[in-house]
Amino acid sequence: MVRKQSDSDESRDQMLSGSAWMTAGSILSRFLGAIYIIPWGIWFGNYFFRANALYGLGYNIYSFFLIAAIAGIPSAIAKQVAHYNALNEYGVGVRLYKRGLVLAAIMGIICAAILYFGAPLIDDGNPNVIPILRSLAWAVLIIPTMSLTRGYFQGYQQMAPSAISQFVEQLARVLYMLLTAFVMMQILHVDWVKAVSQSTFAAFVGAAAGMISLMVYYLKHRDVFRSLVRNSNNQLRVSPKELYREIVAQAVPFIILGAGITIFMLIDQFTFFKIMRVATTYSEATLADLYAMFAVNANKLIMITVSLASALAITAVPLLSIALTNSEKKEISRQISNVIVLFLFVMIPASLGMAAIAGPLNRVFYGTTQQALGANILTFSSIVSIPMGLFVVISAVMQGLSENKRAVRFFLVGTLVKLLIQWPCIYFLGAFGPLLSTGIGLSVANWLILRSLDRQFGFEKRMLSIAMEKISKYSLFMYLITILVVHGANIVLGYVYHPFGRSGSLLVSLVGVGIGGLIYIYLTLKSRIADMVLGPRSNRLRRMLRIR
Repeated sequence: MVRKQSDSDESRDQMLSGSAWMTAGSILSRFLGAIYIIPWGIWFGNYFFRANALYGLGYNIYSFFLIAAIAGIPSAIAKQVAHYNALNEYGVGVRLYKRGLVLAAIMGIICAAILYFGAPLIDDGNPNVIPILRSLAWAVLIIPTMSLTRGYFQGYQQMAPSAISQFVEQLARVLYMLLTAFVMMQILHVDWVKAVSQSTFAAFVGAAAGMISLMVYYLKHRDVFRSLVRNSNNQLRVSPKELYREIVAQAVPFIILGAGITIFMLIDQFTFFKIMRVATTYSEATLADLYAMFAVNANKLIMITVSLASALAITAVPLLSIALTNSEKKEISRQISNVIVLFLFVMIPASLGMAAIAGPLNRVFYGTTQQALGANILTFSSIVSIPMGLFVVISAVMQGLSENKRAVRFFLVGTLVKLLIQWPCIYFLGAFGPLLSTGIGLSVANWLILRSLDRQFGFEKRMLSIAMEKISKYSLFMYLITILVVHGANIVLGYVYHPFGRSGSLLVSLVGVGIGGLIYIYLTLKSRIADMVLGPRSNRLRRMLRIR
C-alpha cells in the first residue's frame, strides 16, 4: 500500500488523491454542520441567538477537552505508522495502534470525567453552560478511539475511511439535533436550555455512528492488513515501553498545535464579555448576540473553507514522514512547495469567494436580524480564515518533519501577540476585535514557521512566486466580478420581491458562486497555473471545457 516517494509527480498525485477524499469528507461534514442551522434556528424562534451563543460557549470548552483527550495521538499514530510502513515493518505499526488504543481509552475516560464533574468550575459564571458541558462529556468517551483509528488508516495513505466516517458522524449528529429540536421546541415546548443540551448530546450519537463505519471498513479489508503484516520484514523489535514513549513524544506537540485555533477561540470566549462590559453599556443579551455573530455564526461558515486546509494537512503529514524517513531532502522541499501551492490554489479563492457573497449567505443561514453587521463580520472572518488555514497546514508540515518543538515555540509567540493586542482590539473594534487579534497572532506564527522551513529545507521559490502572483490576481478578479454579480442580483430581486428572504438570498449566493467559480477555473486553466496543482488532469479539463 505504501510505496517509496521518489518523484514529484507521484507525491503530488498521492497528495491530490488523499486531499480529494479528505476535502470531500470535510466539506460535506462542514456543510451539514452549517446548513442545519436554518431549520434549527427557525424552531428555536426568539431564542435562536441565545441558543446559538450557549451552544458555542459549551462547544469551545468541549473542543479543548476533546483535543486534550485525543492528545494528538491520531496524528502521531498516522506519522509513525507511515514511518514504519516505509521500512516495510507493518507489524510494528499494528502494535503501535494497539498501544495507542489503550492510551486513547484512558484519556477519554479521564477527560470526560473532568468535563462532567468539573462543569460548575468552568462555566464562567453562566449556569446554563453546565448541562451543555455534561451532555458533551459523553462524546469525549468515544471520539479519541475513533480519531485514533482514523489516524491508523491515514498512516497507510487511506483517506477514504476517515472521510466517510466523518460524513457519517456529522449526518447522524445533525439528524439527532434536528429531531430533538423540533420535538422539544415545537411539540413539547420545553425549556430552550434543555433543547440545546440535546443538540450538544448529538455529538455522542454522531461519534458512535462514525466509529461503527470505521469498524465496518476494517472488517471488509481485514485480510489485506493481515497480509501486509505477514509479508513485511518483521525484523524490527520495539518494546511496549518504547512504543508508548514514541506515541507520547510525538503526541504532545500535536495537542498544542491541534488546539491552536481552539485556544484562540477560548481566549475570545473568556475575554470578550469582560472587555465589552468595560467598553460599552450593552446589555448581556446584546453581548451574547455579538458573541454569537463572530464566534459561532461566522465561525461555522468560515470553518467550511478552513476544512479545506485541514484536509491538506492530514494528507501531508504521513507523506512528509516517509520522505524524511528516506532522507530525501529534495523531495521534502518539493512536497512542502506543493502543499503551499495547493493551499493557495484552493484557500485564497474560497475565502475571497465567501467574502464576496457574505451578505446573501448570512441571510440564508441567520435571517435578517442585524443583517448588515452580521454580513460585515462574515466578510472580515472570511479574510481571517486565510491565516487560520495556513497555520493548520504549515504546522502540520512541521510535525510531519519532526520539527515539533520549534513549531510549538512559534505558536506560543503568536499566542502571546494575540494576548497583548486582545484588549485594545476588542475595546476599539468590538466584535471585529477578536478576529483581528486572531489574524495578527496567527500571521506572526505563520511567518516564523515559513522562515524556519525555508532555512532548513528550502522552497521552490520560482514556482511559489508564480503561483502566488497569478492565484492572487485571478482570485481578486473573481472577487470583484462576484461582488458585481451579487449587487446586480440583489437589485433585480429587490424589484421583484421587496424585501426578499432566505430563498432569494440562496439564489443570489448560488449565482455568485457559480459565476465566480467558473471565472477562476477558466483563468487558472487558460494560464496553465492549474497544471502546477493538477498535473496532467488539467489537460483533460481543458479539453472538456474547450479551453485552448
